[in-house]
Amino acid sequence: MTIVDAQVHIWSKGTTIPPHLDRPYLADEAIRGMDEAGVDAAILTPPGWDEDANALSIAAARAHPERFAILGSFPLDRPESRALVPAWKQQFNMLGLRFYFMDERTRTWPMDGTMDWLWPAAEEAGLPVAVLAGDWLPLLMEKAVRHPALKITVDHMGALRGAKGDAAFPAMKELTAMAKLPNVAVKMTGGPFYADDPYPFKSLHKHYRCIYDSFGPHRMFWGSDITKMPCPWRQCVTHFQEIDWLSDADKKLIMGDAICAWLNWKR
Repeated sequence: MTIVDAQVHIWSKGTTIPPHLDRPYLADEAIRGMDEAGVDAAILTPPGWDEDANALSIAAARAHPERFAILGSFPLDRPESRALVPAWKQQFNMLGLRFYFMDERTRTWPMDGTMDWLWPAAEEAGLPVAVLAGDWLPLLMEKAVRHPALKITVDHMGALRGAKGDAAFPAMKELTAMAKLPNVAVKMTGGPFYADDPYPFKSLHKHYRCIYDSFGPHRMFWGSDITKMPCPWRQCVTHFQEIDWLSDADKKLIMGDAICAWLNWKR
């Protein structure tokens, strides 16, 4: 089974968003952790707190081309960013885009028109887009309906950041409603961060099952977001592998094959 982590940040500077590590986290440390955990590859998602994180991720992918691919980002409020879209995938191992909106400056961008230009531009360029959108899933569904050729991935199961247990999944109904759209998938990332019980985090199983029953294994992508996890990387892997209602074929897809197919990463 090939194991591909759907979300890993690396950075060299900047003030991190807690509970991420409050120090630099570079590719060499990520590779060591992946080797210890049995993770074959990872999708790097450059964090916004390091303005050079895109370049850092590209350098990591060049150094380890079978281990790293990238969902990069750019400032959505800058007019010059629009010119980047057509040639975005010409960058080394760059497979698409990923955005989140967590500070006062960016929080309204999905609703106030700032990023309206992105959806048609990414669709035309064939750029998959991953977004942290737990608090605006109905709007994201509208965008997915309007742009059916655009692959959209919902980060972190649409969960509520900082909440635990059932309280972390208030938007599950809105999330699973999107499953009828074939251009929408879900990152099963960060699970242990939302659990209210210790390893093997069985409190998460009913939420995982709800997503599985709606989206199926071809549109579910396991991942860790390791730099904010409350447990070792290996436990992020094994707590999912040990779910007894998933078949071996399902696990093979969810743990790596499905995201490679979705992003067209031919490792």
